[in-house]
Amino acid sequence: MGTVIVGAIVAGVVALVIRVIIKDKKNGKGCNGDCGGCSCCH
Repeated sequence: MGTVIVGAIVAGVVALVIRVIIKDKKNGKGCNGDCGGCSCCH
């Protein structure tokens, strides 16, 4: 039962991180098209 609870917590954290990344990309944060100065495009 503990494994299921820990797995659910980890899945929730991963979902929140992905949500923040998608939100930042929609708002224009992150790479901004300058692929020479960041690692997000590679």
